[in-house]
Amino acid sequence: MPTIVFASPKGGAGKSTASVLLATELALKGAAVTIIDADPNKPVSEWAGREGRPENLTVVADISEKTIIDEIESASQKTPFVVVDLEGTASMMVAYAISRADLVIIPTQGSQLDAKEAGKAIKLIKQQERAFSKTIPYSILFTRTSSAIRPRTLQHIQQEFQKHGIRSFQVQINEREAYRALFSFGGTLETLNPQFVSNLEAAIINARAFAGEVIAMLRDVGQTESTSKVA
Repeated sequence: MPTIVFASPKGGAGKSTASVLLATELALKGAAVTIIDADPNKPVSEWAGREGRPENLTVVADISEKTIIDEIESASQKTPFVVVDLEGTASMMVAYAISRADLVIIPTQGSQLDAKEAGKAIKLIKQQERAFSKTIPYSILFTRTSSAIRPRTLQHIQQEFQKHGIRSFQVQINEREAYRALFSFGGTLETLNPQFVSNLEAAIINARAFAGEVIAMLRDVGQTESTSKVA
């Protein structure tokens, strides 16, 4: 059962937004999902406390460094998908969660500062790989991007990641009013009122594409692991 961890040492990178988008889209496809809210600010828990959360989506909060591994393992026994939203810092709790990940997603905005922080997250992943003698797949997810404009700074950062063999999602989480509305009104993108939220359909398409690429990436990871075992 895959555990997907959202990690970045930088606060405000879009971890909670991406976590909720992924979890709700998986739930709407019929999968049971657990979100582990390990962010001290508890944005996911606040979202879940509003009306409209899918019945097959569970949120677990009050996570600590001592309990994070047990909570991940317990959730993975109960639901096919576990999504972990971590605090925006490099802590032991973050390291423990990464060590249990089938995929680490590193949300990153299109700035050099964010790219540098993403590098810190990758370094932490590599440390956990050495500590546990295992490969931990990861990928950069660009967030809060424009759907119409591709700045040169973002292009440069993408090229630098590619040059160093760092995988990035093809889908980017665009800057959308609907994503902010999700945390204000609760529920899913599909339950928001299009009369009050602009470009809602575009946001839904964006979120579904992101969830689809996550599933494809997990399948690739599974195939690679199976091939390695046979070899």
